[in-house]
Amino acid sequence: MLKIKRLIFCLGILVLAACAGETDLRTIPIEDFFKNPEKTSFKISPDGEYIAYLQPYKNRLNIFVQHISNTKVVQVTASTDRNIGNYFWANNNQLMYFKDTNGDENRRLYAVNKDGSQVRDLIPDKKVRIRIIGLDRVKPNQVLLALNKRDSTVFDAYRLDTQTGILNLLVQNPGNISDWIADSEGQLRLAVANDGVFETYLYRGSERESFKKLFTNNFKTTVRPIGFCSESDCLYALSNQGRDKTALVEINCKTGKETRIIYSHPDVDLTDAGYSKQTKKLLFAEYTTWKNQREYLDSTTKSLFKNLNRLLPNTEIRITDKNLAEDKFIIRTYTDRNPGEFYLYQTATGKLSKLAAFNSAIKPEELSEMKPISFTAGDGTPIQGYLTLPKGKDAKNLPIVVLPHGGPNARNTWSYNAEVQFLANRGYGVFQLNFRGSTGYGKAFWSAGFKQWGGLIQQDITDGVRWLIKQGIADPNRIGIYGFSFGGYSALMGLYTQPDLYACGVSYSGLSNLYSYLKSIPPYYKPYQLMYQEMVGNPATDGEYLRKASPVFHTDKIQAPLLIVQGARDSRVTINETDQLVKELRKRKVPVTYLVKPNEGHVFRNEENRLDFYLHLEKFLQKNLKGR
Repeated sequence: MLKIKRLIFCLGILVLAACAGETDLRTIPIEDFFKNPEKTSFKISPDGEYIAYLQPYKNRLNIFVQHISNTKVVQVTASTDRNIGNYFWANNNQLMYFKDTNGDENRRLYAVNKDGSQVRDLIPDKKVRIRIIGLDRVKPNQVLLALNKRDSTVFDAYRLDTQTGILNLLVQNPGNISDWIADSEGQLRLAVANDGVFETYLYRGSERESFKKLFTNNFKTTVRPIGFCSESDCLYALSNQGRDKTALVEINCKTGKETRIIYSHPDVDLTDAGYSKQTKKLLFAEYTTWKNQREYLDSTTKSLFKNLNRLLPNTEIRITDKNLAEDKFIIRTYTDRNPGEFYLYQTATGKLSKLAAFNSAIKPEELSEMKPISFTAGDGTPIQGYLTLPKGKDAKNLPIVVLPHGGPNARNTWSYNAEVQFLANRGYGVFQLNFRGSTGYGKAFWSAGFKQWGGLIQQDITDGVRWLIKQGIADPNRIGIYGFSFGGYSALMGLYTQPDLYACGVSYSGLSNLYSYLKSIPPYYKPYQLMYQEMVGNPATDGEYLRKASPVFHTDKIQAPLLIVQGARDSRVTINETDQLVKELRKRKVPVTYLVKPNEGHVFRNEENRLDFYLHLEKFLQKNLKGR
């Protein structure tokens, strides 16, 4: 009897300890996850003397500048309606930045001196779309731009004098050029002609010469120039010409032929390569298995990273910017549980100086590990992904949020993801997978997703969820699916094709009608129209498939509660399209929460709108999945 009482007492202690462990977990405020970063996007001036960064001012990200040797800070911009978007140093005194108007997604280009004086709208015509040609190829006082100023359907190449504001036409687009590419000196050396299916690379030795054909590929073949060799007629590129996986290669610019493969990986594509504009040498090759990895091609760079790894152990390290002399570097760190910090590293002294934390409100010890998983799809195809479990919870009978990635020409990677950690903190297991159509796993895996929106892509997601159930990880009655853009479309398709699998769904800027999506392609995307038709579908010939793959036509099969989120100024997923979907769902008495922000586009940029969305998401999931 005494032994039984002692056993009951011990079990009681264990239960209390388990409960205490769970209640000790802090519910981290939504603001801590999704507020504007304290400081971000650090960039160093060409001479290495000044550092610029984005910091909130009246809840909007603005540009600030300080000298590297003191703490005196100058506020350069004072935008109160929208965040400053991408920006860069045009020279040692001047910065250039993008900003849209009221969420219209038509970014304007501005110039401002580093002391905040002389703000100028460089391309006043609001109808003109602006693209930078080679942002990392900016030459002091000169910027190459691609503008559809002359003809809305094509982009001509211009050179802008950042001192005077004078814009000169450099090359007129004959009508089929989809991309312009500059060398490290800011000279326009490559062009890509596109008929929608085939891409022809054109090359010239200097701007005094005419473009000549280099090679032609089907769009399924990728060639991404990295930089020219020190010999002018040699090009380094990431390419999957004649192979499944993207490799780092050298191309002869006279013959258009690959002369050698510099580095490749047998299982995954290379994703990037380091290149020195100063020495015109390759520094490293990057690839992602379940984590990012590098193969060093330069001994100095290898020593640099070895020293950085010593100074910053147990964290991912990325060089995000450097000065022209390439002896001062902006360093960004992160892990799966830490949004990371920014540092300045100077090779002359070996000194590492902390610039800022991305978000000091986040405590890594409170967050969850992001772990790689793999399973076999129903047809035998191996699928990779990630699973993040609530901290302190066993992998058993959990409420799950399935998180399909956008694109679908993208992939999930191991990194800090505020959404993932927010959901895990609320008690949900978060399931991310790289379904067919995802990038990074080779040409065949990527192209297997063509015209499979709602087909094989959705089946991979379904197979993954059933695998989670079979493993005992997922509570089959508490599974939700949430995604952004293509992920939002996938959430709608999941509710329509598998109504018994999901307890609820969330679509943020998600497509619902592939017909309207394909027909609403802007005029400046016309060179890609045939490519879109091959990848997604052709309204003229694939009517049955497109109808089957468009959730708006199948609202009668959707039963689960939905949260639908839309920016009124979204140019990709129009509000009229989403209004129609909501109308049809409500007609059939499907419980729908519809959140619309009038001053947002495809992505919610303003902090107050972003926080409001995640508050709605938290309440919706708690109601339908019963998280922590």
